[in-house]
Order: sequence, then C-alpha cells, then structure tokens
Amino acid sequence: MIKMVEIEDTYCEAFDGICCRIIVTADDKEILQRAAYDATSTPGTVIGRVEGGIEAWLNSNETPDGRNGAILQFWYNTKDIEKFTVELSYRIRQDILVKPFTAIFDASKDSIGKMDMMKHVGHCGDGYEWKEELYNREMIIVPIAIPDFKIESTVGYMKGIMGANFWYMCSSKEAVIKAGNKALNAIREVEGAIAPFDICSAASKPETNYPWIGPTTNHPYCPSLKKTLDKESKVPENVKYIPEIVINGLNINITKEAMKAGIEAVNDIDGVVSVSAGNYGGQLGDHKIYLNDL
Repeated sequence: MIKMVEIEDTYCEAFDGICCRIIVTADDKEILQRAAYDATSTPGTVIGRVEGGIEAWLNSNETPDGRNGAILQFWYNTKDIEKFTVELSYRIRQDILVKPFTAIFDASKDSIGKMDMMKHVGHCGDGYEWKEELYNREMIIVPIAIPDFKIESTVGYMKGIMGANFWYMCSSKEAVIKAGNKALNAIREVEGAIAPFDICSAASKPETNYPWIGPTTNHPYCPSLKKTLDKESKVPENVKYIPEIVINGLNINITKEAMKAGIEAVNDIDGVVSVSAGNYGGQLGDHKIYLNDL
C-alpha cells in the first residue's frame, strides 16, 4: 500500500515571465555537461538577473549538428527584451562560448519575438565574425582560439510561467535528498519544465529588514527559529527540514503537470511528513495553483 502524505489545502503563487529555449551541443560529453551546468547554475531573477535550467539531454540524432546536446531554458521576469538579451549574453559568453567546440541553436516553441545574437554575442569576434548558412540555419561564426564558436543568429523568446513551487516537509535529512532527487527526476520527464534551483534550501519572502539585499529568509518556516519565534513559527511538529522545489514551465498546463509529478514523487518517501507551498497571500503572483486541484 502506498503511503499518502498530507497535502495542505493551500496554493503556490506563480508569475508570468519570458524565456528562451536553446540547444547546446559539443564534441565531448563532459564539456557539454560543464557548459550546461555552468550556464544554468545561478538562479537570479529575484536580483534582476536571468535564471536557467536543464530541460533535457539529447542524443546525436536529436540535434541540428549531429552531436550530443542539451536543451536549456533561460528566464527573465520583466518585459525588457533588451535587458534579457544582455543578461542572457553573459551566460552564453562566460559559460558556453569559452568551452571548446560548443555551438548554440534556437529551440523556441511558439515564439512571440526574436533576440538578435550579433550585438551582445557575435561581436565577441571583434568585427571578424561572419554569418554562414549551416544545418539549414543562419549561424554566426565567432572566431576564437579553438576554432570556432557557432550560434544561431536569432533566438526566439516566449511567454511562460515561473516561480511555481511546492514544499515537502521532512523529519529526516535523508528524506530531503532522497525525495528531492526523486521529484527532480519526475519533473525532468515533463517536456517544457525546469526546476532552476534543484532542491532549494532557502525559501524567501518579499518583505525584509534589509531591502538592499532583496528577498530574505522566510523566517516563520525556519526550523531553527521554532523556539525563538514561539507562536509566530509555522513549522509543524516533527518537521526539521522544509525543502522547496521551484518550477518554471512554458505554459500553465506544463507547469501544473510538473508540479503534480514532483508532488507524487515525494509521496511514498519515508521521512516526508506533508506537502505545502509558498505564497504571499495571493498579493504578488499572477497565478494561483492549488495543490489539491493537481
């Protein structure tokens, strides 16, 4: 019989965002993995930067240039496309272009516009870059010391849903990792969804005593503050850890499917006491996703 954990009657708040979806390819699997992990390693929309995640790994028969690849998503939480392009370029230039024999291709679906990659990426060639028709796509060739970096000349951007989340309350450290990894594996099976923070240990709140930092710790849910806060604490009995899984999806249905898959994955793990979600009284998010509706 499958153990059923308590699902709290609550909701998460999710936000409208913009995103792009690209394919990164490389000759070497380790270099590909390093490029994918490096480029998506710092979730940063709450501090005005982009955040990303690995949607899927691709075999050589699934990529434009016949090499192993990865689908990456990058997200931004404003409508300033120029700023998004600049922030995206930092990730591409510092984390992918510098890896030997890498290339980038557009993998957008139902894009609402295009970002030109020449101004902020192509011109890394210092004026010696050129465009060439390759793989039935218009590519920018950036001459570098290990010849040469290739990127599709435009990358589409799309509307999507970001910041959906669920918390799984745990009584043991082992449950944090075991349930979290199982949830992440389930989410990876949902095409179009990513978990940009993987297992997140630091749920935050919008109000803060230090506004120059941005969102700070969601103190009522910190187990180490349970005695200090007394009645203000919202940590349930027998709960010592409250991990969070954050989910971004290309549309609301994908986001809900990924949330459902993640919650079901933690359901039968010993040490998972209950499932909840982070919200701010419905005051901030564009969407409410109720856990019990999933």
